[in-house]
Amino acid sequence: MYRKTDVSIWQGRIDHEVDSAYFRYHQIVQVEPTTEHGKIGLVGFSCDEGVRRNNGRVGAKDAPLALRKQLASLPWRNHVQTNSLMDFGDIVCEGHELEQAQLELGDKVSDILTDGKAIVLGGGHETLYGQYLGVRKAVGAEASIGLLNIDAHFDMRAYDEQTSSGTMFKQILDEDPNAHYFVCGIQQYGNTTALFNTAAHYNVQYFLDEQLESPQFNKDLTDFMDAHDVLLVTLCMDVLNAAEAPGVSAPSPFGLSAIKVRDILRQMVSHKNTVSFSICEVNPSLDINNQTAKLGAYFINEVIMNSFE
Repeated sequence: MYRKTDVSIWQGRIDHEVDSAYFRYHQIVQVEPTTEHGKIGLVGFSCDEGVRRNNGRVGAKDAPLALRKQLASLPWRNHVQTNSLMDFGDIVCEGHELEQAQLELGDKVSDILTDGKAIVLGGGHETLYGQYLGVRKAVGAEASIGLLNIDAHFDMRAYDEQTSSGTMFKQILDEDPNAHYFVCGIQQYGNTTALFNTAAHYNVQYFLDEQLESPQFNKDLTDFMDAHDVLLVTLCMDVLNAAEAPGVSAPSPFGLSAIKVRDILRQMVSHKNTVSFSICEVNPSLDINNQTAKLGAYFINEVIMNSFE
């Protein structure tokens, strides 16, 4: 189900009414998108049905609202026109209809990609499958898509009974011979041996959390990005250290620092072939003083500031 964004969400401090050098996000974003979509389109995915199916802690469906509220007051530090950021509202998962919601998200992402780039505010990490559907629809069947994931988990579980927030990458690789998967931040003890075997079977390129300072990581990431026609980037917030991101379904005491995630994000989204980004698994019901939502907003800001050509 589609839901328009409440205009009142986008509010905050005003330092100047007309001089754009003083503007913050809430003075830039357009909540009534025109036919000229601009450079960046935001769309929320209000859903945690995939997390529920994966036996996780639900609450991520409220993240799109929480992320917008934290993003609203951040300073706008870009020189581009003020019509460059548009909010296309939310796709809401009704009941247990995850697959239908993912299809609707795909249609919305594809629509945004007609004129710009798409940022998806998840939602559980099942968001990724809808994001992928939209990218594939927009670029056609023959384009090579590189799936870039910053995550502690492979999300390649079997889906014989039902799909979930832990199955999406296996779903995509099973369905799409022109999609390939690169994931960084994987934790040895956050994934079973069976999942490591599955990743090897599908020729997934992966780096453990402890390998990200190596020159080999930067080289392999660059080579992977250069090898694909289109890049899709997704960030699962449970890759972060629990002290920095407590409000997630599966917090990690051995997770990455926010600074490291920021560095990787900058490298991924600044590539000329990157067309879409999603942030997933922020859970406001488990957050502390909006700490995780605010960090998520900072990551979204980094993506936006590094995505303009």
